[in-house]
Amino acid sequence: MSGEMDVFVAEVRRFLDANVTRQATSGTELEWGTGPDQIAYFSTDPPDVDAAKVAEARSWQRRRHEAGFGWITGPPEYGGRGLSTVHDLVYDGIEAEYEVPDTGVLSVIGLGMIGPTILAHAQGHIKDRYLPAMYSGEVIACQLFSEPGAGSDLASLATRAVRDGDGWVITGQKVWTSIAQHAHIGMALCRTDPDQPKHKGITAFLIDMSAPGVEVRPLRQMSGGADFNEVFLTDVRVPDDHRLGEVDDGWRVALTTLMNERATVGGEGAGPAARAVSLPFLTALLKANGRLEDAASRRRLAELVADLTATEYLNHQALRRMQAGRQPGPEASVSKLMYAQNLTRGAHFAAEIVGPRLIADTGEWGAYSWNELLLSTPALRILGGTEEIMKNILAERVLGLPKEPGIDTRSPFRELKRSGGTA
Repeated sequence: MSGEMDVFVAEVRRFLDANVTRQATSGTELEWGTGPDQIAYFSTDPPDVDAAKVAEARSWQRRRHEAGFGWITGPPEYGGRGLSTVHDLVYDGIEAEYEVPDTGVLSVIGLGMIGPTILAHAQGHIKDRYLPAMYSGEVIACQLFSEPGAGSDLASLATRAVRDGDGWVITGQKVWTSIAQHAHIGMALCRTDPDQPKHKGITAFLIDMSAPGVEVRPLRQMSGGADFNEVFLTDVRVPDDHRLGEVDDGWRVALTTLMNERATVGGEGAGPAARAVSLPFLTALLKANGRLEDAASRRRLAELVADLTATEYLNHQALRRMQAGRQPGPEASVSKLMYAQNLTRGAHFAAEIVGPRLIADTGEWGAYSWNELLLSTPALRILGGTEEIMKNILAERVLGLPKEPGIDTRSPFRELKRSGGTA
C-alpha cells in the first residue's frame, strides 16, 4: 500500500506543481498581522466578485477532474477514480499546501451531499447525466429542503408534487437555500400523499433550476452577504425519471442527504473561520492584545481547545467508518453540533478580547474582522439541522434515550395542526 501511495503522491505533486503555485511557508509560528484580514463563514462579496469566484472554482474543478482528481473515491463508470477515502484525504492534505481557488460552492452541498444521494437513489441514466457533470464542475447543485412553515421539523414540509401524465407538477416555497443563485439543479423534497403520516408520503426530485416557474430571491444576512435564498416553485414540471427513489419514500432518500450534510459541515476544517478558531491563531490574538498572561483568558482558551480536540477525534472516528465502507452515522450529528458551538465560542472569546474594536473599524489587523464571524454564528446553529435536532439525535441514537414525547407519526399529514393553520 505504501508503494502505491507513494506513486499517487508523486502524481498529485506533478499535477499541482504544473498548474498552481505552492504557498510560501515561514516556519510553524503564525505571523500575526500578515495576510488577508477577513474572518468569515459566509461570503460577503458583491455579486460580480462572487460570480468571478464561482467561475474560478468551476474551472479548477474541471482541471482536477481532467487529471483524475475531481472525484477520487467515485465509481469509474461515472467519472470517478475508484480509489479509497485515504487517497482523497492525502490529496486534500497536499492541495492545502498550494494556492488554489475555493471550490466550496461546488463541494459542500453539490459534491458533499447531493452527489452521494444521486449515486445511491437515481436511475442509471440520470447518474450518467449528472454525476460526471457535477464532479467536473459543469453543474452546481443546491438543496431544496427547508420551508417557512416547517421550522426545524423537515417532515412537516408542504411543497406539493402532483402526478401529471409521465411527470409531476411541483408547487411550493423553499427557504434558506444556499447557493441557489448559482445552481443548475436542485434536490427538492415534496409532499406527494398528504393522507399518509408526515414522514411518509414524501418524494424526492431533481429540479432544473432554470425551468419555468422557478424563482430565486436572495436573502440579505446581517453580516452583509446573501448566500441564502428563497426559492418559489410555481407549477414546475419535472419528468418522472428525475425522481430519486420510490414514490412516497423520500424520507429515506433525505436521510442519505442529511447524514452526508452533517458529516460535511461537522468535518469542515478549512477556511478562514476554522483557521481563526484554533490554538495558534487565538494564542496570537491574546499576545497581540496583551492578554497572554491573563489567567482567566488562558483558562477559557484551554477549555475551547479541549472541545476542538475532542471534536477532531470524533471526526477521525467518522472517517474510520467511511474507510470501512459505511455511511456517516449519528456521530456526524454530534460533529456538526460541536463544530457550530466551537466556532460560536471562539467568536465570542475573540469579541471579548478585542472589545469595542469589534464594532468600529480602526484599521487594526485582527480586530474588526471578527465582526463577520460573530454575526454569522447564529446561522451556524441552525443550518444543517438545529442544535435541538442534533441533541435529539445524540440522545436517541447515541445514548439510547426514549424518543421525544408528543410527536405524531401516525396521523395523516393533512390532519396535523401546523403554523398558519392546517395542511
